[in-house]
Amino acid sequence: MSVTTPPKPVPPVRPTNIARFERLFRVAAQVDIDKEDLRHYQAFLDAKVADLLVRAGDVARYSKRRLILPHDLPITKGLATCIEEFRRIDAQENLALTPVLEKLGKQPQQDLDYDEETYALLPEVMGGMTVALARSFRIIDPDVVGIVTTHWQRAFQLFDLVW
Repeated sequence: MSVTTPPKPVPPVRPTNIARFERLFRVAAQVDIDKEDLRHYQAFLDAKVADLLVRAGDVARYSKRRLILPHDLPITKGLATCIEEFRRIDAQENLALTPVLEKLGKQPQQDLDYDEETYALLPEVMGGMTVALARSFRIIDPDVVGIVTTHWQRAFQLFDLVW
């Protein structure tokens, strides 16, 4: 079992990747985002990945391990479905977002390390979170086309309740 220590966080999404994220949101939920929305998106990913990994760390500690394994991640049925949907969209639309997401996700500083398989799974988990986020905008406002700050605030509140 290999151990991987996460790299230092990198700057937010570069302009060359904006169109790919716009396409993902459009295909996943028929909503439009722009480069200004990516600041909110980055904050969402940072917060939710941190929540996920803190919980995974708790599971690993409870199991008396200093290594977070894939089964420690609290992946619900809904998130698992969104991860599969992300994989499908990423492949069909030829977006190649997994390497981009790999660089985006900030892992919280913990006294634990990540198993190599866990670390490799995180970009797809973030992709699944992205699909869930995009679809939540349709639940918050069924008629939404362009996302505004109020939508982001409500989405954060919604996900804080469940993650």
